[in-house]
Amino acid sequence: MFKKIATGILAVAATSAVAMSLPAAAYASEPHYDDYSDYWGPVFAKHHQAKAQGWVGVNWDHDGESNEVTVRGRLYDLDNRSYDEGGKCAFVKFEASDFDEDWSQVYSKKYCGFPGYKKFSFQENDVFSIRVKVCQIGQHSNYPTKCGRWEYLYTAESE
Repeated sequence: MFKKIATGILAVAATSAVAMSLPAAAYASEPHYDDYSDYWGPVFAKHHQAKAQGWVGVNWDHDGESNEVTVRGRLYDLDNRSYDEGGKCAFVKFEASDFDEDWSQVYSKKYCGFPGYKKFSFQENDVFSIRVKVCQIGQHSNYPTKCGRWEYLYTAESE
């Protein structure tokens, strides 16, 4: 009888160990944003004629020395004026700072198409902070105007 109980306990322990290891193995190949993830926005241009909103996720390596930041979102053109009436397109730009706190532009997107939106997504490595600014821009221009203020999406200090 003792032998049957011992065998039963070992079988349950082995089954539990296998069951507990399966979820971790199943997700090992996909990035998890367990270190940090959050929704951001909406962030507006001056006079609320353009906006962006989305999600940010951060994954650190096992040593905590390097990370990968993923940003996803939608850029909305809210200016219902025609281009002849002075209407402009929506424009979003992102800057990231490295661990030396040097800022550089890492991504931008332009969208002309009231009342719609355009999806965007990008990744950046070794990011200390990331921020976003929404502006308007002429249909054929390369110079954004009517920008809102910088909004911080993530900073390593907050972790």
